[in-house]
Amino acid sequence: MVDETLGSTVPRRQLGRLLTELRVQAGITLDGAAEALDCSRQKVWRIEKGLVPVRVVDARAMCDLYRVAPAETAIVTGLAKETRARGWWHSYGEVVPTWFSLYVGLESNAAALRQYDAELIPGLLQTREYAAELFLRKSPDMPAAEREKLVAVRMQRQAILVRRLPDAPAFTAILSEAVLRRTIPDRAAMATQLAHLRDTAALPNVTVRVLPFAAGPPLACESGAFTILDFPPAFGRASAEPATVYQEGITGALYLDRPAEVAAYERVWADLEARALDAGQSVKLITSIMEGS
Repeated sequence: MVDETLGSTVPRRQLGRLLTELRVQAGITLDGAAEALDCSRQKVWRIEKGLVPVRVVDARAMCDLYRVAPAETAIVTGLAKETRARGWWHSYGEVVPTWFSLYVGLESNAAALRQYDAELIPGLLQTREYAAELFLRKSPDMPAAEREKLVAVRMQRQAILVRRLPDAPAFTAILSEAVLRRTIPDRAAMATQLAHLRDTAALPNVTVRVLPFAAGPPLACESGAFTILDFPPAFGRASAEPATVYQEGITGALYLDRPAEVAAYERVWADLEARALDAGQSVKLITSIMEGS
């Protein structure tokens, strides 16, 4: 069985949209393509939805069927090769769920990330001790070695904030004041977490803003925690990766990229920005809480 988490998420989705466009331009239906390629309709559909890595031989066969010019075929096969590149998170095995592996791939390719949370410090801003406490509470029966792998994945994800190539993404986090005041049992570790949050906010590509209690209920009360991911221009003729909203739950996650869905969350984000303290005021509040004022 093919490992559907294998390969980079963004090239898969870009390739899928490009192949869909080429098939439609050729006047071939999904069923017609499957019959001509001697494969199942589901296989063609999964490729077009960016759900699976694509073999170069399959990409080339599709281009031949759709009568694609040689220059464009080169773009398609180039993207197909990228879909089979393994991400660093695959080295951690099954400890990274399939639904979250998809997110890590998107996060690694994003040009900008905007995250709201009313309960917890975001993963990209957590210290090792804070993350370890969260995983212990979430999975107390999990072997310690497996929990440590989860912590290690979270710590390694944070490298995107300081990477040089490609450029580190712009990361903006808006946190409820409750997140800062909801301490973990180890008070010293919580103080270290707040100091880390303050220090990371000093990075040129990172902005941390606090939604104070006095701001009143935001529209985000209805949405819950979410992340909006924006992506850089696409490779070749492939269409640009659409902005995507990510919402994580107990057993899985939602990935929303329809324009109307993204627009709804943009409205929620705009409301958060209007209510939150600015970056400077937020750092002062973080420092005040850290010092026990």
